[in-house]
Amino acid sequence: MTKEKPWLSPLKAMVNQPLQWKAFEEMIEHQINAQQRTLEQATDMVAVHRAQGSIAVLRQLKLLRDEINAAK
Repeated sequence: MTKEKPWLSPLKAMVNQPLQWKAFEEMIEHQINAQQRTLEQATDMVAVHRAQGSIAVLRQLKLLRDEINAAK
């Protein structure tokens, strides 16, 4: 495990529960879709940047399982 990410190992139990992980991924996908709708309807650049940032973070969360399982 890398020293800069000490939280990865304790999260292994969460990401390796298929039922819970699937529900978590579905929730993330729902939030991504909501942010994409916000992005499409945005009328100012602040709202655009906020939605883009939210989508980027949500996509990182979708990759959390791979990151945790790859950590030593």
